[in-house]
Amino acid sequence: MNTIKSDIDFRLLRNSAGQLQFTSGNGVTYEDVNPVRAFPISAPDEGLSIISKEGHELAWIPDLAAIPSEMKTLIDTVLAQREFMPVILRIIRVSSFATPSTWDVETDKGNTQLILKAEDQIWRPKNNRLLITDKNGVNFTIGSIEQLDRHSRKLLDRFL
Repeated sequence: MNTIKSDIDFRLLRNSAGQLQFTSGNGVTYEDVNPVRAFPISAPDEGLSIISKEGHELAWIPDLAAIPSEMKTLIDTVLAQREFMPVILRIIRVSSFATPSTWDVETDKGNTQLILKAEDQIWRPKNNRLLITDKNGVNFTIGSIEQLDRHSRKLLDRFL
């Protein structure tokens, strides 16, 4: 299988089963394909592959802004379903400054608890942005440490 590396010479649709369907420029159709971001945290709108269910790259999209809006909307919808990542707006309290630690947080999806297994589950990908993985593998993000309130920053500093 050849990788198609060019401008948009394919179509993406949802099939009757709700799966993403890729049709190449030469008319070959692949069912149940997935868009995969190359840099989901540092450059979410740059570099995206369309991957077959067998794991082969079918197409490379260097910039999501350069594709037709209908296709971008479809890709954004699929990615949003798969990349559920609540944004932490405020840290209400932590059970302990040693790990494992239970955090009560306010997110853009509502209040919840996360359990931080170890301090190395807090990642700093770029520009004061944080990615926190809880014990269940759910990723939470903090867009910018400076945007947190003083109380939240003080609690967070104990783990950084």
